[in-house]
Amino acid sequence: MEDIKDSYLTISAPAECAMRERSSKFLSYAYPVSSEEQIKDILDTLHKQYYDATHHCYAWRLGPHGEHFRANDDGEPSGTAGKPILGQLLSKDITDCLVVVVRYFGGTKLGVSGLIQAYREAAADVLDSADVVERTVDTVVRVDFSYMVMNDVMRIIKDESPKVVEQTFDNLCTVTLAIRQSKAEQLLGKLSKVSGATIEVISNEL
Repeated sequence: MEDIKDSYLTISAPAECAMRERSSKFLSYAYPVSSEEQIKDILDTLHKQYYDATHHCYAWRLGPHGEHFRANDDGEPSGTAGKPILGQLLSKDITDCLVVVVRYFGGTKLGVSGLIQAYREAAADVLDSADVVERTVDTVVRVDFSYMVMNDVMRIIKDESPKVVEQTFDNLCTVTLAIRQSKAEQLLGKLSKVSGATIEVISNEL
């Protein structure tokens, strides 16, 4: 299953940058995020911190393939702020990330093309300064088996090298494993051949 894309790029920690464009000040922030609730909390905090700013424009992507996303112009002309910010997340293929650009209007209008350029540059700068990391999309598997076949199960775990998330060894043994999606089928195939082992796929992400 070599065609499965089971990794993605995100950032490991928050980053920030600042720039000026014709007397307007742009403060840009990037955050690693995992839910819309977390995004809302960050936006609320920035609104309180920069309550006197003219605009809080942002874009975010969530999910291993960036399947959930949103862009917001926050009062700037349509398509001049949120879209260019989102464009930088897309061009750098970064997901699970929120980028916010806070603007203090300096009295000189930038025009549509000027705004697009400024927001694009602010987003690019902060993403360039962030620590970009690769994460894997994992399949999480729970295996229940009797003590009698423990050696068989452990041998497969040694051969396939999944991450052992949790394990309990008693009369009935249980291990919870996480493995890259592209390697999951082979692991499941081997485990299914162990007599008396019960396999449950818990999720396709960890």
